[in-house]
Amino acid sequence: MVTLPASRMHQKGNIQIIEWEDLDKRKFYSFGIFMTMTIRATVYPATLIRTRLQVQRGKSLYNGTLDAFFKILRSEGVRGLYRGFMVNTFTLISGQTYMTTYELVRKYVSYYSENNTVKSLVAGGLASLVAQSITVPIDVVSQHLMMQGQGKHLTRFRLSSNTETGKTKKVFGQTRNLVSQIFAADGFPGFYRGYGASLLTYIPNSAVWWPFYHFYAEQLSKLAPSDCPHLILQAAAGPLAGVTAATITNPMDVIRARVQVEGTTSITETFRRLIEEEGYFGFTKGLSARIISSIPTAIVLVVGYETLKKMSLRPELVDSRHW
Repeated sequence: MVTLPASRMHQKGNIQIIEWEDLDKRKFYSFGIFMTMTIRATVYPATLIRTRLQVQRGKSLYNGTLDAFFKILRSEGVRGLYRGFMVNTFTLISGQTYMTTYELVRKYVSYYSENNTVKSLVAGGLASLVAQSITVPIDVVSQHLMMQGQGKHLTRFRLSSNTETGKTKKVFGQTRNLVSQIFAADGFPGFYRGYGASLLTYIPNSAVWWPFYHFYAEQLSKLAPSDCPHLILQAAAGPLAGVTAATITNPMDVIRARVQVEGTTSITETFRRLIEEEGYFGFTKGLSARIISSIPTAIVLVVGYETLKKMSLRPELVDSRHW
């Protein structure tokens, strides 16, 4: 059995944290791609519903999350819940980038501070900054695809109904059509529309999520029996952190979605217009869908990520950890 010194264990309370230097990187990336794809496919319908709720004027299309779900299912079928999903799968790249940045920054910050909250906050924020630089162009395209057929006032770009034939060709034909329209209208900067709003949404979300995740896990570990598996505590802590982060950052998420889909460039103008049209209640739009998506996302993320790290642990360290 390999016994790690306290500086390597990086444990806070009873929850042991596997750090970057403890991982077999080949296993970490191989399993990570599968995990990221599973999460994307699981939560995408809720992401689509959230986007449509945030972009619509008042309740012009849907009266809430469940109403949107059943209306989309009736009018567009299951495929409607996955509109734009093929484009969104390219965020696999940003998912891997996020995980790598998070772990590397934690390692770097540990040279200056062993405080887990500090490491989680800094690493989560910087990981989101790097990942959003990759994700925003993909989001801009996929969100316009999500909004097709929802009314001309909700998106600037319209796709031809006869864009090539065949399921696969139609998907990529529509995507090429949309990319061409965005580039013709706004040039390359058009793919980074809403970048500032995205950073103001996701950097705080990520920076808040990780510290709250470790905090809730530690608090639960104090209440649970000593022989309770850590993965169960972590699986419960993930949704709690997700709901907390989603509630705090939802107002900026509403603004981000509108900036990217409507084509406005001013965050303050979008903020002002939202208050004028719908009052402060407008900043809660899509929150229930976001919470609904954050709960399974957090469970899958935590169980998947902690299992991924456990499976990727270097062989000589396996016996040193209690799960």
